[in-house]
Parts: sequence; C-alpha cells; structure tokens
Amino acid sequence: MEIEFKFCIPAGRLKAVEAALKRGAVVRTRLQARYFDTADQRLAAHGMVLRLRKEGPRWVQTVKATGDNALHRLEHNVDLGTAGAAPQIDPQRHQGTPVGERLAKLLADGGGAPLVERQSTDIVRLTRDVRVAGPDGAVVEMALDVGKVAAHAGTAGQRESPVCELELELKRGDVQGLVSLARRWSQQHGLWFSTVSKAERGARLLAAHETVEAVKAEAPRFGTQHPDGRGIQQAVVGSCLAQMLPNASEIAAGSTDEEQIHQLRIGIRRLRTALRELAELDTASGLFDAANWEPPLVDAFRALGALRDREQVVKLAQPRLSEAGAPDFDPLAGDDTSAHTPSPGDVVRAPAFQNVLVSLIGFTAAKPAEASSESVPIDADAAHRLLREHLQHLHKQVRRDGKRFESLNAESQHRVRKRLKRLRYLGEFVAPLFEKGDGNAAGRYLKALRPAQDVLGEFNDEAVALALYHEAAARDARAWFAVGWFSSRRAAGASACRKALEKIEDAPRFWKKN
Repeated sequence: MEIEFKFCIPAGRLKAVEAALKRGAVVRTRLQARYFDTADQRLAAHGMVLRLRKEGPRWVQTVKATGDNALHRLEHNVDLGTAGAAPQIDPQRHQGTPVGERLAKLLADGGGAPLVERQSTDIVRLTRDVRVAGPDGAVVEMALDVGKVAAHAGTAGQRESPVCELELELKRGDVQGLVSLARRWSQQHGLWFSTVSKAERGARLLAAHETVEAVKAEAPRFGTQHPDGRGIQQAVVGSCLAQMLPNASEIAAGSTDEEQIHQLRIGIRRLRTALRELAELDTASGLFDAANWEPPLVDAFRALGALRDREQVVKLAQPRLSEAGAPDFDPLAGDDTSAHTPSPGDVVRAPAFQNVLVSLIGFTAAKPAEASSESVPIDADAAHRLLREHLQHLHKQVRRDGKRFESLNAESQHRVRKRLKRLRYLGEFVAPLFEKGDGNAAGRYLKALRPAQDVLGEFNDEAVALALYHEAAARDARAWFAVGWFSSRRAAGASACRKALEKIEDAPRFWKKN
C-alpha cells in the first residue's frame, strides 16, 4: 500500500519547483504509459487503474485501487523486463494480491468484457529521495511530472491535457515526516492538493467532461464496531475530507460550479463540527486545537459563501416579492461586493487553507500515538459515554432554545440554527456506533430534525434577505418594499421555528441506553 500526496503546480511556479528539486541528486526518467479498461469503463467507475508503463527501457504492469483514505492507495507492480515491443496486458499477473483479487472480481462481475486501451500518458519525471529531519528519519520520494495525457476518442480523434504536478510518496518511516515535507513545499510554492489522477484526466477527456458531479457527504467508515477515541476521530475526519477534497480539488483547478462550492461549504461545516465535538476523544491530538484549524476554515467558508449566498437569496426572494406586488428592480445592482470577493479558486488555493487540508489528511493516516503521562488514550467504552454526553447536551440546548426562540435576539436565533446543524452532523457521524438490533433508530431521529432544519433555514434566508434589501435601500428606494415585507414576516417566522423545535422533544434518542 502506498501513501502519497499529489499537488498541482501553478504554471508560474514550475521553474522554481524544478530548481528546488535539483538542489539534490535527481534522476530523470521518461514514462510512457498505456491505460486499459473495458469499453464501459468499469474499472474507472470503481476507482481502479490498470496500466502498462515504459519506465526508461523497462516495462512495468501496475494495478491501483483506492484505499482507506485520501492518502492510501492499493498498488501492485510487475516488472516485465526490457522487451522492445509493448507486452500484452494480463490481469493474471496480479493474482494472489489484495488489489489483484479485487481486479479479478470486478472483471468477472462484468462478464469478462475484453480490455482495450483507453488513454495514454507521456511524462518526463524528475525524482529525488529526501530524508526528513526528525526522530523517525522518514524517507520521501519526490517526483516532478511534466507532460501530457491523451485520450483515444475513436472517430473524435485524440484529445490531450497537460500535466504539471508534484508527487510525494512515503518510502520509509512515519507518515508525519511526509506531512511535514508536503506542508513545507506546498506553502513555499503555492501548490494545491489534487485528487485527480492521470487516469481520471484521461477518462474525462474521453467523455469530454469539463466539470464533474459534486461529491456529497457519506457516513464514516469505522474499521471496527468498537473503535477507540483516536479511531473515531480519524474515521469521522476522513469522512469529512472525502467530501471536501474532491470538490476543493476541482475548485482550485478553476471550476466555479455552484454545487461543488456548496458541497465544499457543507464539508467545512461538518469538519468544524467533528473537530469541535470530538476533541476530547483523544486529547493527545494537537490537530484538535482550535488555534490550528478554526481561522482558515472559517475564512474559507465565509469567502466561498459571500457572493453565492447573496445571489441565492435574491433568486429565492424576487419571485415571492413580485407576487406580493413589489416594484421590479435588481437589489444587487451597484453592489460592489463581488469586486472585493476573491474567486473560489483563490480561496481554496490559499496557503492557510491548504495547510489545514494537508495536516488533517496526515492525521487520518497517522498511527495511534503511544500513551504518555499527559494523555491516556480513550477506549471504546469511554468514547461512547462521551459521545452520549455531547449528543444529549446538544439535544437539551436545542430544546431549551426552541421554547424561548421568539424572545432571543437575531444573533442568538442564528446560533440555534448552527447548534441544530451540529446536532445533526454529530448524529450522522456516530450513528453506526450506536446501532443495535434496530438499525434505523438513528435514521428516525435524524428525520425528526428535518422539519426544524427546514423552517430555521427559511427563517435565516429571510434574515439575510432583510439585511440585503435594507442595504440596497441606500442605493434604490424601491428596496423599502422588500424591507417592510420581510420585517412583517419575522414574528410569524419565529413562531414557526419555535413550534418546529418543540417537536424535537418527542424524537426518540438513539444514543440512550435501554
């Protein structure tokens, strides 16, 4: 199993990265690879790559598959020697290995469809081994790849895409040595973490896809039913990163897709909940210090939403206002917010945000820390007790605030909505840990939260709209109609929120012991 980081390099930084790499002894190799798949791209759909690659004079057949997290990859290589002509692809060469068995099953389930060449790469690679200073003495292979990916699109001809990336692979030692080196190089050269492999680049060229679907949240994958505190933290943070990293990778590369931005913001919300609510599960983890992660995540969340939220509110509000008889005008006309708002790509490529991503990716791959006099690992039973306390505390807070919602000021009302989100996310994170005979108890509880979430979401949208139109009134008097209309709805909206929140009291709590 390989552990690696892959970073995209801004065009203007390539010479500097190459010069820095050449401060040590480098090896230059030309890599010419051919990628194979079934006609319906069955391997690509399951995160698997099968290739033949000429590395200098030698041919190597490789199969790769996604691993447990963003750093891990299952991989098996077979050296085929220095044959002049390209050897025939043969999946049997990987028989007896975990990734080979997965490949064989995938092909068998597909009816034994033949493999065909789908794409190719032509890369010049500079490699250098770096020993990272530290007690562990980790050795990392750094590889600078520059070249192109080509897709063989039949009658449509050949499509090409440039490659300019830096890979860092752990050869020996602790993963934190790899993380330390990755952080240093990404910060010095403005690199950004990428989840897009060369094989995936080719698949997109074949399909002529300029954008891909946004990645949504999925439940954490716990390696055991009774993980300890560190295991829970790693699985949950890994789940958050599994949503964030693909969307962040696309946005950093230039995508402005609204759904990718929206899902990245949801991922940031989930991550902030995880780091806040799970901090006590393993106090030895310095990554759960708010000073390390809170400011960059908050800054990115707000910057990504600064323009989108205003546009979305207007899109929802204008039809309702028109139906109520409001004068027709654009509340964003003359608004210079966009002039002072960084692009989504700038936000994601920001060094501070990338630093958080790299640090947390490393955390998910780290081995459990040894117990010290300052910290004793929390076992599974203690972790469950702590999670019950946090869920119960959030549940009680939401119930308490729900009863007095109408008397709260605007800031406190908004805090109730955020707390309800935290309750929902924490419930989603830990639901698999509390499943007993009835595996749907958590699902019923989370479903009971949805009406309140929806009502509070609408109430918040109207609060944002009220502030936006009030701001617009300084530029256009026609906005006062909207100010009055939204103001008149506040009392009824608050009452609806209170009623929806009160119903949560009857929701059966899945974490309660029988």
